[in-house]
Amino acid sequence: MKQSSALFTIIHGPNLNELGSREVNIYGTETLDDINKKISAHARTRQISTNFFQSNHEGDIIDKIHTLKNGDCKGMIINGAAFTHTSIAIRDAVSCSNIPTVEVHLSNIHAREPFRTQSYLTAVCIGIISGFGSSSYTLAVDALVEHLSL
Repeated sequence: MKQSSALFTIIHGPNLNELGSREVNIYGTETLDDINKKISAHARTRQISTNFFQSNHEGDIIDKIHTLKNGDCKGMIINGAAFTHTSIAIRDAVSCSNIPTVEVHLSNIHAREPFRTQSYLTAVCIGIISGFGSSSYTLAVDALVEHLSL
């Protein structure tokens, strides 16, 4: 197997630790662990290594993003969950990180409640992928690989 050429960090926001049991009609039955394994397996096929972080706390997510600024992280994938629609602070952390970032959502946020269509993250990300379930993450890996020409 080839050695990984880059490191991507995947950040999962609040309540995503409850995947598999919460609103399965919207989010499906995969757990966060299932999704992380799927992302890792797919990333390895692209010679990418992965780190995962999940928190239900806004400040912890901001602190994690800050730690990535001067490290080996070449790309970030973030599912801000509810913080997508409320946190200017996470938006600012992504912006000042200067790490190419893809925003992801399991569900199609534009087909849900009106407040979910507002994203503070989109403007500071290279793109957004939503509505493809856990495949949103693997699509984001591919988008980052292409964007970074890896």
